[in-house]
Amino acid sequence: MAIVLEAREISKRYGRVQALDSISLQLEEREILALVGDNGAGKSTLIKILAGAVRRDSGEILVDGRPAQIESPMDAKNLGVEVVYQDLALINFLNVYQNLFLGREIHKHWGPIPVLDHKEMERQSAAKLEQLGVRVKNLRTWVSRLSGGQRQSIAVAKAASFGRKIVILDEPTAALGVREAQHVLQIVKELKNKGASVIIITHNMEHAFAVADRFQVIRLGAVVGVRKRTETGIDEIVKMITGGVFVANGN
Repeated sequence: MAIVLEAREISKRYGRVQALDSISLQLEEREILALVGDNGAGKSTLIKILAGAVRRDSGEILVDGRPAQIESPMDAKNLGVEVVYQDLALINFLNVYQNLFLGREIHKHWGPIPVLDHKEMERQSAAKLEQLGVRVKNLRTWVSRLSGGQRQSIAVAKAASFGRKIVILDEPTAALGVREAQHVLQIVKELKNKGASVIIITHNMEHAFAVADRFQVIRLGAVVGVRKRTETGIDEIVKMITGGVFVANGN
């Protein structure tokens, strides 16, 4: 499989704290990679660097094998990299289709005057959500009135829309009930089926094993192991996270 996103020897320091120490990562085409580690391991810092929200001190990022200058979130978006953070970044007082098209609104013209084409945005939103199996009865419902699972599903669908080829999900099932979490995990699988490559950060190992093709374990800012799902189990991954197993070269 082709490598669509690669981080090489990424380091980041905050004062005296070495948040990331020469971390490397590879994400393959149509792959779901679980990035796991304890709190403070460096996972969030790494994805913020990949998303352009934080600048790295050193190292290199490649997209589709070419060096990429990702210095801002817009740089990342322009390269097809989208992130869904835990806070979702949805606007509560906008409805479903308005959130999906936020910043990408469709306009029509009333004579010389451009106006929002609500009907077309609603139509396209319905099609996008149907492709991913996201069920919302009324796309004119304010996001604030949706359940946690529906909100998360909308956020994931938004990230996957408009040709995004790399989607990074930060704790997508956190605080969800069992049924809602399973539905979100199914949507994650659909992202892969539709051609996207996904990095998922989660503390829930059962959820990670339900969707991931590979695991990359980070501890104290360094990679301690990379495993294919078919070649490992929850016990080994947990031991890597807690320090019970150390793999020096991350392979």
